[in-house]
Amino acid sequence: MATTHTPDPSPPPHSAPPRALSFDRAAAQYGAARPGYPDALLDAVEELAGRPLRGARALDVGAGTGISTRRLRDRGAVVVAVEPGPGMAAELRRTLPDVPLVRGDGNSLPFADASADLITYAQSWHWTDSARAAPEAMRVLRPGGALALWWNVADPDVGWIAEQGERLLGFFTAEVPELAGPRVAAGPAAGGTGAHGSPVSARDLPAGLTFVHRRVPWTRSVPLDTHLANLGSHSAFLVLGDEPASRFLSEEREHLARRFPDGVVEETYVVELSVTIR
Repeated sequence: MATTHTPDPSPPPHSAPPRALSFDRAAAQYGAARPGYPDALLDAVEELAGRPLRGARALDVGAGTGISTRRLRDRGAVVVAVEPGPGMAAELRRTLPDVPLVRGDGNSLPFADASADLITYAQSWHWTDSARAAPEAMRVLRPGGALALWWNVADPDVGWIAEQGERLLGFFTAEVPELAGPRVAAGPAAGGTGAHGSPVSARDLPAGLTFVHRRVPWTRSVPLDTHLANLGSHSAFLVLGDEPASRFLSEEREHLARRFPDGVVEETYVVELSVTIR
């Protein structure tokens, strides 16, 4: 796949917002605690893209620590990871040393025209400038190639998740009111996009492209420590600093220890997938 990139150790010229780079300070925590994706999601990507992942030339943009990159590779895609953050890129390189890694972001993809069969954004499209990233994706995709965007969203129909969402909303509203907007701290009851995610309608999908949507439910059971580390790896916490984040997570540990006395939390997700074909 033709590129115009500099070697990955060099800081790239990119336009990722500063908050998108907050994950660098918690890259190992992010990689260890964040949820992966079920096989059914990859099945849906293949169905909506109209081709198998095996052999597909794929770019995983905003790859982070490589959670989705690994899943694409394991399904047979010829995948290149694209990541702006040095800390996240280093963690990806540590865990996936054989996967090509390019330092960059979706607003200016360092790849040749019509060079990719599939471009994916897992948990990362909302960090782009949609008006720039969408034309870039269409430029780099071959005719008939697919752009696939997806997010793990905690299921607000589950009682304890809805309750946690209310606590998150209350915490951020009190702690940093300017962060309590629709893209940051609101829980499911408020329809926000913080640690619990939000509906596809709030994702600022690019205008002028026709998307097909799919929702893929799944669950995972993790130790309470892993659940709290997952929660604390979200940018809304990372930009606060250690003291307020630690205070909330300590209080949340008490709430969840009563709800899950065996110390195992069943996290319930719906992956929201949107695919468009060039």
